[in-house]
Amino acid sequence: MEFNHKPVLFTETIESLAIRPEGVYIDGTMGGGGHSEAILQRLTSGKLLSIDQDPDAIEAAGRRLSRYPNSLIARGNFCEMDKLAAEWGITSVDGILLDIGVSSYQLDTPERGFSYHSEAPLDMRMSKEGPTAGDLVNTLSQQELAGIIYRYGEDRNAGRIARGICEAREKEPVSTTFQLAEIVKSSVPAAVRREQGHPARKTFQALRIAVNGELDRLQEGLEAGFSILKPGGRLAVITFHSLEDRIVKQQMAKWCEGCICPKDFPVCVCGRTPQGRLIYKKGLAPSQREVEENPRARSSRLRVIEKLETNL
Repeated sequence: MEFNHKPVLFTETIESLAIRPEGVYIDGTMGGGGHSEAILQRLTSGKLLSIDQDPDAIEAAGRRLSRYPNSLIARGNFCEMDKLAAEWGITSVDGILLDIGVSSYQLDTPERGFSYHSEAPLDMRMSKEGPTAGDLVNTLSQQELAGIIYRYGEDRNAGRIARGICEAREKEPVSTTFQLAEIVKSSVPAAVRREQGHPARKTFQALRIAVNGELDRLQEGLEAGFSILKPGGRLAVITFHSLEDRIVKQQMAKWCEGCICPKDFPVCVCGRTPQGRLIYKKGLAPSQREVEENPRARSSRLRVIEKLETNL
């Protein structure tokens, strides 16, 4: 089994971490191990804890990284990185990397059920545990499905799609990716079907986010990571759509916020000081060349924050 994943903004991300050879780092989304290996190659006496919830990633990347004596691996969700690090005796780190979203391997392995391009069971679980996407589409109410598709897929046709799913499942369970893709296609207006890209893309994104609790885990992971980051340490996050990027952008802005006293106050009474500083004001987008070589990089964005010394 090969867990292949082509990281985006690869060089920019690794350089942004400002890796010190003796430092301690966390790759919260190990995937195929590409980022982890690049970090390990820059360490001497330092350590890297690589985390992933996917058992396929643990097996494949584990083999890839086994030749590095300073490599530590843990299975779990990055939202628990502070607890997973503590199990290895790590209480503070010099840098953290999060590459959010579904990996190329997961998308390109049909039986994982992430893609509407291949016929497969409607699964979408990154951890291979818990309820599947098929469970959701066959048990949730029309209103609940519409809410998920609208909120996580930002699809204005969410109501039509949810109604189509509910009507279809009355005849037989919606159990495969092709079934769902065809239901979505037949549920949206003809004008939408003529648009570029498959009309089921947003629905598949929405269900994947719901199945894996991705946005909640992202918020929890940001807080867990920043809590164990040393002053001067950096948190680098790669996102792939606006929902993820908004969470990262707003949380980093909050950490960079200083005094919140009214402007007419003669002196500060809140005592609030910035906890971090942005390395890139607006984040980094991939180059045109990278997008041409890897179309999946198109919507990606890298945001990096450095933790400041505070009295908090």
